[in-house]
Amino acid sequence: MILVTGATGGLGHATIDCLLTTTPAAEIAALVRDASKATDLVQRGVDVRQADYFDYPALVQAFQGIEKVLLVSAVAFTDRVSQHRNVIDAAKEAGVKHLFYTSIQRSSDFVMTEVTESDLATEAYLKASGLVYTILKNGYYFEGLRYLIGSEVPETEIRFPAGEGKIAFIKRTELAAATAALLTSEGHENQEYTLTGSEAYSFHDIARELSALAGRPITYHSSELAPYIAQTVAAGFPEPVANFFAQWGAATQHGMLAGTHDTVERLLGRKPTSLREYLKTTYFPGT
Repeated sequence: MILVTGATGGLGHATIDCLLTTTPAAEIAALVRDASKATDLVQRGVDVRQADYFDYPALVQAFQGIEKVLLVSAVAFTDRVSQHRNVIDAAKEAGVKHLFYTSIQRSSDFVMTEVTESDLATEAYLKASGLVYTILKNGYYFEGLRYLIGSEVPETEIRFPAGEGKIAFIKRTELAAATAALLTSEGHENQEYTLTGSEAYSFHDIARELSALAGRPITYHSSELAPYIAQTVAAGFPEPVANFFAQWGAATQHGMLAGTHDTVERLLGRKPTSLREYLKTTYFPGT
């Protein structure tokens, strides 16, 4: 039986959607904090189990009878390491055989305080746990672009502190499909995979594609960190969140998200969504 944590979140829920296309619902379990948000999963026959990453006894109970666990990493701005260790320890105590962990792509040595440090600590802890592991280093979601450039087409320019750096964007649903394929196939014991799109794009590329789609010039200017943070706070975001967005810019500038890998393409049997396809369907629907 496969259990997916964070099952009402974007990646967890999408992974279960993909699993349901190839695996009987009776062989899928979902871990949730709030069962009232998982009624659709219950209706589809998924075994919904309730536990919080901080509640160790509830985790041990939830993992009973489970062979594989997909640990969807905890959100930033929380004690990620303690939560992840609880899940790993509980899985081991409950007799889980294989744990998959969703880390974040690291194509350079750049360290993002909110995520890289806890990813490194979690990966080391998992490897030392004695569990069979698979580490999935996920690329930056295309869907995250709206936080970086806005959810509307920019009027004339994009300002973001990414320099000339590139990102190998991947759609969350394609990431979920690749994850489901790994969960339901063999040969991934004690392996690490980086799951990205097949091409990396700069913010100049984003501006160029938006210009072509909008029929007007849109340019990209690499902002300095401090003005970008001030601008983001002025737009209504709390300062810690503005700092976090800026960190993704710095990570991009330092090449952390730039590496392209063919794992997703091989698992999907096709090329993942391109930048132009994503921008067209998201920012210019119906055209």
